[in-house]
Amino acid sequence: MTINFTRKAERQFAKLPKYLKKKSRKQFHFLLDDYYHPSLRTKRMVGQNKFEARVDHRYRFTFQIISGDLFILSIGPHDEGLGKK
Repeated sequence: MTINFTRKAERQFAKLPKYLKKKSRKQFHFLLDDYYHPSLRTKRMVGQNKFEARVDHRYRFTFQIISGDLFILSIGPHDEGLGKK
């Protein structure tokens, strides 16, 4: 299983402060091991084939699982990280 980023997620990740990038990488390692790791607080998004998980209390990311690979769709503050903005 590998993690891939959409272009949108790559741009959003690049704009994050250094400490949040470090936290995000840690969460992505948990995601690879077990996408229901308690630290991620993973939830399926209502009516969609996407999941949301948390980087920390304020920052979230969304992802999909396609053919055994993980695709990070968006990352950022709560609404932006959930792809709402």
